[in-house]
Amino acid sequence: MALPLLPQTVPARAGAPLPVPIAAPAPASARATGLMRRIEILTLCPHRPGDIVETTRVVPAVPIFEEAVAAFARGAQVPTERGLVAVEDLLPGDRVKTVGRGFRTLLWRGATTLVTGVPGQSAEMGRLTRISADALGIARPMHDLVLGPMAQLVRQGDAIERITGHRAAAIPARDLIDGLGVVELTPPSAVAVFHLGFERHERFLANGVEVASYHPDPSRLARLLSDERELFLSCFPHLQQIEDFGPPALPRLRATELDMVA
Repeated sequence: MALPLLPQTVPARAGAPLPVPIAAPAPASARATGLMRRIEILTLCPHRPGDIVETTRVVPAVPIFEEAVAAFARGAQVPTERGLVAVEDLLPGDRVKTVGRGFRTLLWRGATTLVTGVPGQSAEMGRLTRISADALGIARPMHDLVLGPMAQLVRQGDAIERITGHRAAAIPARDLIDGLGVVELTPPSAVAVFHLGFERHERFLANGVEVASYHPDPSRLARLLSDERELFLSCFPHLQQIEDFGPPALPRLRATELDMVA
């Protein structure tokens, strides 16, 4: 059963309220845990250009929904036509500089709140990943970069090409945790996290580190039941059907797969 859509049109430069986890009925397959997560969504209004539609959704606390909103913590700096902008200040309509495709219009921003120690919650959804300045190379990142549990870094190399046939792939940021330059953080209080969506799957920089925009995991999409698909699609008011996400621009890999061929 899908929840009703609660749209509200707000001025183009207004901010989103801080989302908090709340309880609500779940689709059948999520009732085993009963955990739900509130997410806040901003999209461009399709009928009134320049306006932004703000939508609240209560969704199952499962990866297919959580990966859509849990990539970047506050303070991640993204290059735009108006200069570097913190992810929490980005709004649909902003023109973001992508890797290799110039400036592209941000169409969607999702957000939620991470709370550590919630019973039954996946452990990763209470943790962040901090990449220290220069940990991945000079100015990569330029300053410490704090990422959410679902962030995907873009990595390149011969091993990736041997496995996928592509030079680059998206790898979970948490896979790079080494306890030195890349460390796991357990926040002592609630933390807001965000993700960004464009017309297609994009690559862009956050604090100088190449990252991937939101694109759903095809394997998780395939496992959605009909009621879950309806609820999932309603989180993206700018799309008519799930196929409108288009193909992924990057294959997905885990660091363990790279280690096997390195």
